[in-house]
Amino acid sequence: MEPRISLALLACGRPAALRRVLESVRAQSAPPWEMVVSDDSPDPNDVRENQAAAARAGARWLAGPRRGLYANRNAAARACRGTHVRAMDDDHLLPPGHLAACLDAVRRDPRALWTTGENGYVNGRFHEEAPLASELGPAGVGEPVPPSRADDNWAVADGSTTYPREVWDLPGGGFVEEWSYGSSYLEFGAWLYARGWRSRCVPGAMVEHHMDTAALARTGSFGEVQSQIFAILCWHFGFRRAPAGAVPRVLAALRGVPGRTRQLIALPRLFHLARARWRRESEK
Repeated sequence: MEPRISLALLACGRPAALRRVLESVRAQSAPPWEMVVSDDSPDPNDVRENQAAAARAGARWLAGPRRGLYANRNAAARACRGTHVRAMDDDHLLPPGHLAACLDAVRRDPRALWTTGENGYVNGRFHEEAPLASELGPAGVGEPVPPSRADDNWAVADGSTTYPREVWDLPGGGFVEEWSYGSSYLEFGAWLYARGWRSRCVPGAMVEHHMDTAALARTGSFGEVQSQIFAILCWHFGFRRAPAGAVPRVLAALRGVPGRTRQLIALPRLFHLARARWRRESEK
């Protein structure tokens, strides 16, 4: 069966950015089978502009759940009707030939998660290059994938990964939605890997990620630290089953963080969430 790639594009405000990314998609030599725009915009004017942009591009527009990035990513993916879901954000641009390379990769291995690298820009200026996506590490953050494991890892590129659509139909499948931003996407890659779904890197494929300083300001926020601690607990109690290693990693994540007492009070709840998420694997 020929793969049908659905583009699950997230929008939140930024109508001009959405128009640019849709133009970059329409310029591709291998267009997606369908485009779904899930819009979390709070401003009605932005909603109207995004609806119009989606209609002009032939995309299906949906009102997002407005519960954060990962709730919106799940909603967009579940609305897709193709065999595969390509995640994408409104601050990304696709270079020529990008989707053709992703389609070729999916044809080679339809069951894999296919990730890409990215060139990052901040306020229009080049910031850094990440040739490969990163995977969840024991510290609850992304670690580089060694080239030797480019075809067998648990990496997720948050906004440029192509998934088999069926992974959202697994019991409990999808990103953890507790936090609007953070390490939830990395945990999903490890969660799928534990169930036999490996990630592979599309050779040479990159996206342009156009960030602004507001996005960078979320680093170190309460929710991001919470999601990191949750990912640490998932790694040590579920994915790798090395519980003794969790304590120093959690303490390191809390070092120097504002509101540390509040974070400590939340630890029992985070442990409960991690255990519930990984119970199926830990009881094997």
